[in-house]
Amino acid sequence: MTQQDEIREEFPRLADPFRRELLAHCYRMLGSVHDAEDLVQETYLRAWRGYDAFEGRSSMRTWLHRIATNTCLDALESRKKRPLPTGLGTPDAQPADELTEQREVPWLEPVPDAMVGADGADPAAIVTSRESIRLAFVAALQHLPPRQRAVLLLRDVLRWRAAEVAELMGTTVASVNSALQRARVQLKSVTPSEETVDEPTTPAQRELLDRYVTAFEKKDIDAIVGLFTQDAVWEMPPFLSWFRGPVHIGELIRRNCPAGPGDMRLIATELNGQHAFAMYLRESAGQPFRPWNLHVLTLEGAEVAHVVAFFDLALFEKFGLPELIEEVSVQGAGEEERP
Repeated sequence: MTQQDEIREEFPRLADPFRRELLAHCYRMLGSVHDAEDLVQETYLRAWRGYDAFEGRSSMRTWLHRIATNTCLDALESRKKRPLPTGLGTPDAQPADELTEQREVPWLEPVPDAMVGADGADPAAIVTSRESIRLAFVAALQHLPPRQRAVLLLRDVLRWRAAEVAELMGTTVASVNSALQRARVQLKSVTPSEETVDEPTTPAQRELLDRYVTAFEKKDIDAIVGLFTQDAVWEMPPFLSWFRGPVHIGELIRRNCPAGPGDMRLIATELNGQHAFAMYLRESAGQPFRPWNLHVLTLEGAEVAHVVAFFDLALFEKFGLPELIEEVSVQGAGEEERP
């Protein structure tokens, strides 16, 4: 067996265990699960090509993250930041305002916990903390200059030493510390608080999530209004408008959601370390329920403080969600059996 053959066998065994955390790192840098997957592939290609020169002077994990960071920085030279509607600097809208769709904007995308190792399926092997992929945090990162973004992630998320970051970035420890301080100040107002990320979900919050499903599936506007905090925010890329307050949120849904009572189904999922629901709509009774949008919720106590509803239907397939939900069978006197 040649040395090249040995490398072909050894590299996947040593490198593949880090794939999910590299995806998480690239996702934080780019704000897109699609871009992150492409850049992880590019990272492994670069690592494969350079593996014969890898002499173990650092760990495989550190070496791969070094390559991934440089790959992301290269990519960000030709990419725009990925915002949410609230990050565009526009004021909140009124429910009666016309909704403006803007698909040309490269919107921030959500990411499933399972794709980045934050699902807790194997507590001994969790590679990504929920806090580090929360939407508010990732959205705030997109407003940092790329190199400052990389410094903050390497220091505060991956816990690299300042000297290691300085070597990667080709700068000084003093410059790294300065960039980190500026990034922390900018993120302070939007970084999730300890209360926001407490686990496990409290009984009151579990009851809230049940009410959320029931209220939307019945399209009960009064019940929907009762779910939210007084300063709750609702936004829904690719639409530019965003809305503040439970009454405005309820009126928005009443005016613009095409489904009637009984025409929606919600499936619980976990995106960005947060409770989320995949929403499906049907056109009429007897028709299947088809993908409509993805809700990512931020809870505050026993109320909903923020919802981002993503209308990119390609995400359903990407995240392994059902293509459709068949109509449920009728039980007895008009009762429907839920799927």
